[in-house]
Amino acid sequence: MAIQSIHDFQKLKKENRSICFITCYDFTSAHIISKSNIDSILVGDSAAMVQHGYSTTLHATTEMMAAHVAAVRRGAPDYFITADMPFLAHRKGLSKTMSAVEILMKSGANAVKIEGGKGQFKIISHIIESGVPVMGHLGLTPQSVHQLGGHKLQGKEKENADQILDDAVSLQESGVFSLVLEMVPAKLAKNITSTLTVPTIGIGAGANTSGQILVWQDLLGMNNEFNPKFLRKYLEGERLIKEALNKYCDDVRKKRFPEKEESY
Repeated sequence: MAIQSIHDFQKLKKENRSICFITCYDFTSAHIISKSNIDSILVGDSAAMVQHGYSTTLHATTEMMAAHVAAVRRGAPDYFITADMPFLAHRKGLSKTMSAVEILMKSGANAVKIEGGKGQFKIISHIIESGVPVMGHLGLTPQSVHQLGGHKLQGKEKENADQILDDAVSLQESGVFSLVLEMVPAKLAKNITSTLTVPTIGIGAGANTSGQILVWQDLLGMNNEFNPKFLRKYLEGERLIKEALNKYCDDVRKKRFPEKEESY
């Protein structure tokens, strides 16, 4: 049964049952997910890259995210859906921040996700105090890709690892209900997971987090050119779809489609 509330996240961690998260952006994919064993859905700002063809997540806007959230909600009406706060949406003052949160929640989200640690705690606490659950995100934070110097492993050096751990504790104290750990050493992720009472969701963070998350298109192998170390592809989606399209074209050109049974 899919996760229904933030309390289910805590329950699953206490029961030591791994949480299966998926990132999804559209109605059709969400509809399929709703019939699966997936626990929860993230509508990520990676939609800017995966769905809109940009090179980074920085091009995501609140309006873009709201449209994707609404589509996913229609496809998975009973799922707990977390929506990414897009680039700088929570750094333009309290009023604009809360307006962005309101738009995402009214589009169908159950919670929002905010990247980063230091500098975010006060606004995260305010959002939570306003009745909106918040998921944290540390390690590789794609919205800071230019500051980090690219999509690189974070927390390799002790100083950086200690800062990530400190930020994780501070995020928990701020009230987040869970925390994404992206591209950090497995040892650091395990340490953070054992330190926190809230669950951690890993992507490129080893096997000892409270759960895992992958992007729908990545898991299904929809892009043969995208092969990061952390990714396991469970389907050769690009090849299978291309073969289906070519078979369709072949049948059309050779007048094998439609046949009598497919005609009125």
